Amino acid sequence: MIQPFHLAFPVHDLVAARQFYGEVMGCEEGRSSPHWIDFNFFGHQLVTHLVEAKRNAASSDVDGHNVPVPHFGVVLTMAQFDALAARLRSHHVKFELEPVIRFKGLVGEQATMFFLDPSGNALEFKAFEDQSQLFAK
Repeated sequence: MIQPFHLAFPVHDLVAARQFYGEVMGCEEGRSSPHWIDFNFFGHQLVTHLVEAKRNAASSDVDGHNVPVPHFGVVLTMAQFDALAARLRSHHVKFELEPVIRFKGLVGEQATMFFLDPSGNALEFKAFEDQSQLFAK
């Protein structure tokens, strides 16, 4: 079993973060204060911290796609990936990179999608038909 990770990151609006991560993403809310909210992020501890300043984002070319950096997310099963993509579409979330198969027919073939939370934090979710491809060279 993999131990859960903990990730704390800035948001500029806790109400919007609660709605996005709780209602749109379907993450159960844990503890909170007027300055932060814990979420169960697919078994991991995600903490949104209220900050005033917005971070500058950059991007990088990956397999012909311009992907936002930094970003975070979770590797899901294909069924979970498809269900999350459908859930996001039902909430009219704008994709930075629509769900797509990247590295098709190559080592590391994977489904991937990118989208932003209301504070502009980039998220990537991916899935592999063959989980052994996660760290394959």
